[in-house]
Amino acid sequence: MSESDIPQLETKLKPWGREIWFANTDRYAGKVLELKKGHRFSLQYHEKKQETLYLHSGKLKFAVGKDKDSLEEKILNPGDKIDVLPYTIHRAEALEDSEIFEVSTTELDDVVKIEDDYGRSGKGNNEKLDEKLANNQ
Repeated sequence: MSESDIPQLETKLKPWGREIWFANTDRYAGKVLELKKGHRFSLQYHEKKQETLYLHSGKLKFAVGKDKDSLEEKILNPGDKIDVLPYTIHRAEALEDSEIFEVSTTELDDVVKIEDDYGRSGKGNNEKLDEKLANNQ
């Protein structure tokens, strides 16, 4: 296999850090999520996507639950993992710069944002807005 045969990684800038997509097949997806200290993901859920998050480095406060008013907060340390099923409301907040490995089903645009620190809302992702917000951080 030559170097030109190796698929390139995709990097997506986010206002909270960045995503590095290392796998995007018709059966599964894999990302490295770099979440900067003091930042957090949207409070969100997925309608179809199922994911497992593994904290490789850093420290997270992870909120998870069936509805917004009864979220349970967990502290995740390196080596901890959490499974997120469809319709589970969740959010990660970085207590330290953190690196999270995410493996999931292939519905990569399946996100419904309930709350967001950066003013994003609704269903799906807006890469241009994310990049603009990331460059303003």
